[in-house]
Amino acid sequence: MTFDVTTLKFDDRGLIPAIAQQHDSGEVLMLAWMNADSITETLKQGRVVYWSRSRQAFWRKGDTSGHVQNLIELRYDCDRDCLLLLVDQIGPACHTNRRSCFYTAVRDGKAIEISAPE
Repeated sequence: MTFDVTTLKFDDRGLIPAIAQQHDSGEVLMLAWMNADSITETLKQGRVVYWSRSRQAFWRKGDTSGHVQNLIELRYDCDRDCLLLLVDQIGPACHTNRRSCFYTAVRDGKAIEISAPE
């Protein structure tokens, strides 16, 4: 069965949330947005391309930082409205220079920073 990007459910801006997860450890790295063209480009090139909502432009992960995400596998959920990208992350995934964007935990009602910048 051939994958057809148009079968995914995009929001009214033509976007779909994409969760990036390290393929071998299961670590959740980040959440970003993709559109049909960025998904197509990612599948074609094997390197993750997001859509930047603030810049209204493609955002090829690692072009400026060198912290590349190579796609291992693209998955979508049962409702077809969310993506899971299994990636091989080179360097930190977060713009704060941390491995993961999810570096703050709420424990006993307090926000605790659980990882420092690399």
